[in-house]
Amino acid sequence: MIEHLHLSCNPKNRKAFTMIDRTEQRNMLMLSRIGFYHLAGILEVYRRVGEATPIIAQHRNIRTLIPDASQRLVEAFQDLSGLQKWADAELDWAETHGIEVLCLGDERYPRRLSECCDAPLVLFYQGTANLNAAHVVSVVGTRRATLYGQDLIRRFMNDLRTLCPDTLIVSGLAYGIDINAHRMALENGFETIAVLAHGLDTLYPNAHRDTAKQMLIQGGLLTEYATNTNADKLNFVRRNRIVAGMSDACVVVESASHGGALITARLSNEYNRDVFAFPGAVGATASEGCNHLIRDNKAMLITSAFDFVNAMGWQDNMLNRARNEGIERQLFPELSNEEQLVVTALQQENDQQINLLAVKTNLPIARLTALLFTLEMKGVVKALAGGSYHLLG
Repeated sequence: MIEHLHLSCNPKNRKAFTMIDRTEQRNMLMLSRIGFYHLAGILEVYRRVGEATPIIAQHRNIRTLIPDASQRLVEAFQDLSGLQKWADAELDWAETHGIEVLCLGDERYPRRLSECCDAPLVLFYQGTANLNAAHVVSVVGTRRATLYGQDLIRRFMNDLRTLCPDTLIVSGLAYGIDINAHRMALENGFETIAVLAHGLDTLYPNAHRDTAKQMLIQGGLLTEYATNTNADKLNFVRRNRIVAGMSDACVVVESASHGGALITARLSNEYNRDVFAFPGAVGATASEGCNHLIRDNKAMLITSAFDFVNAMGWQDNMLNRARNEGIERQLFPELSNEEQLVVTALQQENDQQINLLAVKTNLPIARLTALLFTLEMKGVVKALAGGSYHLLG
């Protein structure tokens, strides 16, 4: 049971938010229940009216609010017996277990997701992360991650920590790429959100419970599903739209020719989000999906976190000034052993391209790219046209 994951929150650490009152929350829950199989119609009604309470008040005469409501929608509103009691029980359970009920229109609701045509009316959330962080990226992939995929995630998270440390990482807590993304995010100090395919009264897969516990204090768990909802196959497909919609970009690490990660990538494209994919060996089963996304121009090829950050334009102002103006470096910058290797190579011969530096330093290109990025921020080197790097005097 998810109760075992609950951690009491210190009120001093909680932000003050403008809350939607309980009546509106209850009515939003009722609308979400009615709209589970009529989401497009319910969303249209809600967006036209702007509140759930007047809709529920007029549920038997919905055409007084929406004259062109379909007959199917009218019929869906006719019998609400038992729904209010159910909604109140859900709100009581959420309050008891420290679950936030986020309604569409609430300022705590993921802003990016709210812009999507099929956004959930209600989300249940437990955690500490700001769902409207400055930078949000989903990292998804196959449940059968290879060592290659795991290594890509490790390097990506490690380098992203230097390049853009205020990023929120989103995934689905599934086996393979998802859980590796969450764990590497935690290890590198990122907050990370798991979007679940069931209610917060349970956890699937149970094997990832320890990671989920850590995420409650360094990220969180998010779902559109109420209690007593099983992790059915359809729910996993539906939750992918939340993963895609609440993010600025989607990064596919490994994927077979079919799978949930490709659904998330497709939805991300439909929501006008940026989609990226790591390439893999031709013929490798775990990389077929990524290679096809790149081939079909449905994802941008990346080989490192630097490629990703650069494509997203997430470089900070200090880095931009260093690149554009060649700012004076610190007199005695602190350098790691690997950074010193790069500096030494440039001292022996300045203005070298990255492939030559990789040979001389015996460092992988992805790692060298991140090191050069850090050295730019320290004012030690400057990128030149043509992919060369210049050691500043």
